Amino acid sequence: MDVEVDHYVVLGLPSGEEGTRLSEQEINKAYRSKARELHPDKRRDDPNAHADFLKLQTSYEVLKDEKARKLFDDLLRVRREKLLRQRKHDSKRRKMMSDLEERERSAFAVDSGLEEQKEEQRISQKLKEEIARIRDMHSKNKMASGASPFKKETPSGGIDSKEGRSNGLDKDNVLKVSWERIGQDYTSQRLRKIFEKFGVVEDVVIKSSKKKGSALVVMASKDCAVAATGNVLGDICNPLLVLPLQTASTPSGFSAERNEPDGPKLSNLVGAGYQAFEESVLDKLMKKVGVAELFCLPTLYSYIVQTFSSSSNFKGL
Repeated sequence: MDVEVDHYVVLGLPSGEEGTRLSEQEINKAYRSKARELHPDKRRDDPNAHADFLKLQTSYEVLKDEKARKLFDDLLRVRREKLLRQRKHDSKRRKMMSDLEERERSAFAVDSGLEEQKEEQRISQKLKEEIARIRDMHSKNKMASGASPFKKETPSGGIDSKEGRSNGLDKDNVLKVSWERIGQDYTSQRLRKIFEKFGVVEDVVIKSSKKKGSALVVMASKDCAVAATGNVLGDICNPLLVLPLQTASTPSGFSAERNEPDGPKLSNLVGAGYQAFEESVLDKLMKKVGVAELFCLPTLYSYIVQTFSSSSNFKGL
């Protein structure tokens, strides 16, 4: 359509406001130059040569006519203003859309931020619970691995322990060891080393108080327990009192029912009775070897061994 054609562009001239300022001579010059270029005689092989030349002539006739040119310039002006308004409108619309999208993003960002915060709190709480569970499990495992079959000693001298009962613990293999808390104390490692001379030691459990130390020593067999019972063990200045835990099965050769006039009973060798026992032994030493030889260690050890061996009440030391 002719109204859709920019006649200035067809003649190769600038359009718009600059085209309105062109003179008639400039339009004629541009037409002649363009006609020589588009003449059908010079474009015999181009099927559109004739149509292009007719279009050129029409555009020249419009621009050459003063009234037609003015109307065409007005049409271009209206189109330019419309295009400008459209561009402004599009710009405002784009800005509005951009603002709207920004507000939506901000709103969604806040919502997503809250959701992320809630999710983080939820995961953190779950992690804390898992850490607490793992610590509790490790604590229980540690207690289970470090626990002894001796949970509680009953008044009858037995051992109240579910683990001991489930494992079929033989009480004849268990020794009850006690000592005074003076000088160098006894540790589980030290007791284990002492009793390993008589056989395999399966376990040692220390049950000490401030004034008196005690322990339970589990030997591998009854013979090992009996062998350890008939010996003087530990330091000479703080010997160990070793008794079988299962007193009912004590051999007749080591019966606790016999009374020795020379010393206290075995059942009194604890607490104040132990002090009386020490005083009795010291008195016998002074009478037997004299004060001068009292501090001779070989003589002292030999006499203590003879004294304990001759007394059935003290063979458990």
